Amino acid sequence: MESLNWVDSTPEMKSYSLIAPAKINLYLEIIGDRPDGFHELVMILQSIELADRLQIKSNNTQKISLHCNHPQLPADRTNLAYRAAQLMCEEFPDIYDNYGGIDITIEKNIPVAAGLAGGSTDAAAVLVGINLIWELGLTQPELQELGAKLGSDIPFCISGGTAIATGKGEQLDPLNDLDHLWVVLAKYNNLGISTPWAYQAYRQQFGDTYVLDKEGIKSRTAQIHSGPLVSAIIHKDGAAIGKLLHNDLEKVVLPEIPQVAQLRRAFAETGVLGTMMSGSGPTVFALCESEVRAQQVKQEVSEMIGDPELNFWISKLTSAGIQVAS
Repeated sequence: MESLNWVDSTPEMKSYSLIAPAKINLYLEIIGDRPDGFHELVMILQSIELADRLQIKSNNTQKISLHCNHPQLPADRTNLAYRAAQLMCEEFPDIYDNYGGIDITIEKNIPVAAGLAGGSTDAAAVLVGINLIWELGLTQPELQELGAKLGSDIPFCISGGTAIATGKGEQLDPLNDLDHLWVVLAKYNNLGISTPWAYQAYRQQFGDTYVLDKEGIKSRTAQIHSGPLVSAIIHKDGAAIGKLLHNDLEKVVLPEIPQVAQLRRAFAETGVLGTMMSGSGPTVFALCESEVRAQQVKQEVSEMIGDPELNFWISKLTSAGIQVAS
């Protein structure tokens, strides 16, 4: 991370501007059920440059206040960013009493409810920002441990880059950076998919395939580490990565939501390196070798589908997690 200089010299009014990147899944496999009610997963997660920007500032009160430029986002304790600030106040009550509350301002650039970890990355930025403002000196693993209490994507959002995620998604093994490839993302403005619904539907349809014993789960996880997709990532082989993209949740979402299936087919027809739904959707992305190619693909798919509700974003893969803005 770059050198961390606060904006105001008076300790009680420190402020940080933070960049919070979105993430996509390059791989998502559901292995089985966990005793805590979640699923045992193996995923390969990837940060992209499409990012929210957050201003985190101490406010000389004992309150947490949250402002956002997106009308769909709640500004109360139902917002994950608010809950991240609340968690820090509860974990470090003496420091909180000393420094006071926090103002959080979110400039939302990541589409909402899109399967791109927008809420998780904002929460990750709040944890990093408060750590800096309160001069807690927490390490990245310590921040990730706190983040895991709020959501399983938050630990990855803190560190970013490319990583294998296991457990609920909170156990991370970093991989080589993949910052030479581009993605086109597309999402229907009027379409949302409930993540709990997608996982429950998968359990109902494919629960009989779940691995139930610990040894089986360990061996399945080990197979990914030594598997062809990880090898392709290590060799930065974009064509091989594109062919090996995999998301188990497509098996339940694509038959149920025809627009997502159509979008995926349209991307495939343009001859991209690979295309897939990210997470539980409804965002679909296409992997491209260059920005120029990504622009061409966006144009072709936009003309093919011709729906004013369909929005596109072009972004580069990045090795960065939460960063202090220069």
